[in-house]
Amino acid sequence: MDINDTYRSPLATRNASAAMSGLFSPKQRVRTWRKIWLALAEAQHELGLPISKQQVQALRDALEEIDFAAAKDHEKRLRHDVMAHVHTYGESAPEARGVIHLGATSQDIVCNADILIMHQALELITSKLALVIDRLGTFAVTHRDLPALGFTHYQAAQPTTVGRRAAGWAQDFVIALEEIEARLTGLRLRGMRGATGTQASFLGLFDGDSAKVDRMEALVAEKLGWASAPSWPVSGQTYPRLVDAQVLSSLAVAAAGIHKTCNDLRLLANLGEIREPIEKSQIGSSAMAYKRNPMRCERATGLARFVISMTQNAYDTAATQWLERTLDDSSNRRLSLPESFMALDGALDIMGNVTDGLVVIEGMTKSNLDRELPFLASEDLMLAATRAGADRQDAHEVVRRHARDVAQQMESGTGGNDLLDRLQADPLFAGVELDGFSSAERFVGRAPEQVDQFIEATVAPIRARYAGKLGTTADLSV
Repeated sequence: MDINDTYRSPLATRNASAAMSGLFSPKQRVRTWRKIWLALAEAQHELGLPISKQQVQALRDALEEIDFAAAKDHEKRLRHDVMAHVHTYGESAPEARGVIHLGATSQDIVCNADILIMHQALELITSKLALVIDRLGTFAVTHRDLPALGFTHYQAAQPTTVGRRAAGWAQDFVIALEEIEARLTGLRLRGMRGATGTQASFLGLFDGDSAKVDRMEALVAEKLGWASAPSWPVSGQTYPRLVDAQVLSSLAVAAAGIHKTCNDLRLLANLGEIREPIEKSQIGSSAMAYKRNPMRCERATGLARFVISMTQNAYDTAATQWLERTLDDSSNRRLSLPESFMALDGALDIMGNVTDGLVVIEGMTKSNLDRELPFLASEDLMLAATRAGADRQDAHEVVRRHARDVAQQMESGTGGNDLLDRLQADPLFAGVELDGFSSAERFVGRAPEQVDQFIEATVAPIRARYAGKLGTTADLSV
């Protein structure tokens, strides 16, 4: 069958990186299962169970010999994917066949493997978040004092600077990074707990010696590189599915930051102030050849929205687990976990590309600000008039009346914003010097200084922590 005759997830074929797709690949999943089987056998050997050095070595030698075709045949017969791979592993290491999975239940393998894989995936996410923060930090410094029209309610508001706005975007990614880092710190293995979490099967193997059961669990964790964090003290057949909900919620925080930033960039693209990088031969529309659509930000927004939507799914799964375990989580988690990670991974790669090549259209940024600036100076204009001796309420009325006339003039297309000229000609403002009110820098407050403080206090430490991981962005030219 041609590969194009069957559905393939766009997350794998169009969006996620090879690194993230590889983490959730069948090969990585089964390789991790085998590492756990090997660690379990080694620990049991070291604690005196009848498992020989030769059997442990056979398992180690066969670790990468995964026959997926044989496993598929076994699963068709057994209707159990873990046992299918127990048989397949045993065929690769026949002398150790009888000691694979000794005393274990499937979730001793699957749950621990899922945590190990998610840990690696979260680490990959952190490096990509740090890269975006680094890029936005550079952009913010470059444009720290470039005035731009501010917006509240998407209506013209007090000016800011392009760099100060970018620092706000970066701060959202900092919040997301801190959330993911905290989730990494809090992850726990399920441990080796058996069918309902009581460790009864392992207790039987060690003739009722609880200390050896604890030591076996600790040894397995150490051999898997997890010695620094304990396992969950209590579990059923699986680790608490609330952990999945926590992880996907953390991914959603990052996705929300992406969504907000991309929405802002799309709005600014419409205003003509900022555009994302564009390829020389890129087509914006099949019909409207002139178009330069913000397609990267649109794609990232769509992926981010998918990640956010999966949070509810994870809460539903956690809430509907029965007693020590029910199996309806399995088929769901095979979709929700990898696809959430891959969607966020793809969106972050887009953000790395976009933030590395944002283009500021300074002329349009200035034009948009100049069009509104006299209105935005209304309060300062009134204060200037009162300092020159005018009554505050009289000044308010004069500014209000002229501003309304100017707005009507602009809306009808019969003229531009000549508010300052009108006020200068008004007797109430006769003694007021208005030349300085046309300077946007007067109204941006501490925006440039805030950028500097943010870079020094927040971005610089992140750059230091992730040194060596900030040098590449994804190639999204297709």
